[in-house]
Amino acid sequence: MSEIVEIDARGLRCPLPVLRAQKALRAMAPGTVLRLRADDPMAQIDMPHFCREAGHDLLIAREESDGHLFEIRRGVRA
Repeated sequence: MSEIVEIDARGLRCPLPVLRAQKALRAMAPGTVLRLRADDPMAQIDMPHFCREAGHDLLIAREESDGHLFEIRRGVRA
């Protein structure tokens, strides 16, 4: 199983969760998975858009009791 990088972005407001994801994904190898938790309501809109634009695969985007959970596989062209 491949490594999963985790970021807790709860308490951060737009655009910080996306910026944290972007920074982490740049440092990761293609195919590696980032798990990010955020409680900013805008993250549910921003994160899928960011993934589409940057060429990453959004594997999981779900609401949880403490916010949102996203799992993103780093794309090749990022």
